[in-house]
Amino acid sequence: MRPTFLPFLLSSLALTPTHAGEGPGRPNVVLVIADDLAWDDCGAFGNSQVKTPNIDKLARGGMRFDRAFVTASSCSPSRASLITGRYPHNTDAEELHWPLPPKQVTFVEKLKATGYWTAAAGKWHLGNAVKGRFDLVREANPAGFQLGTGKDDKARMTAQGSNDAQSGCDQWVPVLRERPRGRPFFLWLAALDPHRDYEGGIIARPHRPEDVVVPPSLPDVPEVRKDLALYYDEIGRLDQHVGEVLAELDRQGEAGNTLILFLSDNGRPFPRCKTTLYDSGIKTPLIARWPGRVEPGSRSGSLVSTIDIAPTILKLAGIEPSPTFQGKDLSPLLNDPKTKVRDLIFAERNWHDYTSHGRAARSEGYKYIRNDDQDKPLTPPADAVRSPTYVAMRRLRDLGKLTPSQRSCFVSPRPAEELYDMGADPDETVNLAGDPEHAKVLADMRRAMAEWTRETEDAMPEKLSPDEFDRETGDPLPNRVRPRPTKPTPTSTGSIVASRGEPVAQQALACWIDAAAVHPQATCGRCLASPGSACYPRNYIVRLVREDPGSRRRCPRDLRTSEARVPGSEFARVGANQRLRGGSSIGRAQRSQC
Repeated sequence: MRPTFLPFLLSSLALTPTHAGEGPGRPNVVLVIADDLAWDDCGAFGNSQVKTPNIDKLARGGMRFDRAFVTASSCSPSRASLITGRYPHNTDAEELHWPLPPKQVTFVEKLKATGYWTAAAGKWHLGNAVKGRFDLVREANPAGFQLGTGKDDKARMTAQGSNDAQSGCDQWVPVLRERPRGRPFFLWLAALDPHRDYEGGIIARPHRPEDVVVPPSLPDVPEVRKDLALYYDEIGRLDQHVGEVLAELDRQGEAGNTLILFLSDNGRPFPRCKTTLYDSGIKTPLIARWPGRVEPGSRSGSLVSTIDIAPTILKLAGIEPSPTFQGKDLSPLLNDPKTKVRDLIFAERNWHDYTSHGRAARSEGYKYIRNDDQDKPLTPPADAVRSPTYVAMRRLRDLGKLTPSQRSCFVSPRPAEELYDMGADPDETVNLAGDPEHAKVLADMRRAMAEWTRETEDAMPEKLSPDEFDRETGDPLPNRVRPRPTKPTPTSTGSIVASRGEPVAQQALACWIDAAAVHPQATCGRCLASPGSACYPRNYIVRLVREDPGSRRRCPRDLRTSEARVPGSEFARVGANQRLRGGSSIGRAQRSQC
């Protein structure tokens, strides 16, 4: 039976004075973040082979979210999005290891300004500029999740110190004990588990390779089973630390007034999982426990995004989120799990060890993926490339013994678009983008993606960041340096003439190329727009316009300029011999002045 007093609670919270000590009802909040834990690799979400009694207990005491998603299947971008409530490309920290800039607003300083004591313990991975938003930051050793350069890159990614220190969780309970009494508190508790690299003997009762559940995207061979068993062991170690936090909250008498949120930053660190836009990469095991406020053992099938967590925490603390926060308030779901908060979630794929760029939109029933880097294979992170699993997959690939799904991380080019029926095909193996029966669904998802692109000002980078590791071996390339530089500042490369005649900075555009030879009926390979509209199918085409005021219209995916006025010809930014849908090829054309 659902509690009936949460609506009153939420309304009273909205009226709570925004200073600690001036009124009851401001909850403590503990946010627990696993590192590379797949959504379905704990007992609460269906995998009974993984020993997670404490995470399972947390779920039994609260609400499990069956359709929760991160905004990026990549460690630091996912965390930057979580703490700012913004999509990764809006944080200026959308690529792995890019630090969060000081201009970004986080929900933590909002809590701190209104009396909360705020602390972070464990994995940080957000850069130095925002550490001051917390009262206390106790950072785990970054050697547990960062590969080195050159000869140093051969070292294992293992944090220094004891078993607990290697988990990144050794300071969770000490920080909880150090909090000042009489004030509400917020804790950001981030593990290093179950991030690679793995070693045996870390828990008393290790998982056995013969007991693991091998996902269909991986071959069922001994090397993979052993790798998964060690991954399970790190999940088990993480679970022990979750139990210690639950016990300490009980000991301090704070469990009843503490909202605990548990999630993972991205999927498991295996091929076709982490860094991908498949559910195995972006779905997260979100759990919310708040005794007396959230019904124990409840489940929600509503779509939620981790971008929604920041504004939700603020609302529950009686703080109105500022316009910088792009997510939605999830607090109505805590009272009624069937509440619909959003129709779609959006996720993005940016550089993570290798050149990468893609976007995804997911509804309850369908997943749409747009690949802007389809000339590259879907290579997993470098630590996964160096894993026993990937070495075995390379061997099986050469023997022709991988299924199409397992082979996908080696294949290029990849499709420009992917569409999956998530009810009939939860493993996302049958691409329906070319199926005429799903043409309307595809068109609807394209429109939704175009609108989101426009609203969030998501623009294709002028140049994608290059690979820093070998795609076959995972060895570092000469261009890899640590620490990784911050996001480069856009530079102007010239100007074009807009429809009103004013010059427009050409920030994300390269040279214009005279493409008068384009077939008049050719259409954009991305949005199926006719000549006279602006578009960029793949990485190269930014705009296709014709001097015809009657037919000129703006493509919703072009966010940088107004309609270009180019008398007498059609113009597009293209690479050599790119092909537009409709059959006409654009060869090398005369470059205009840049």
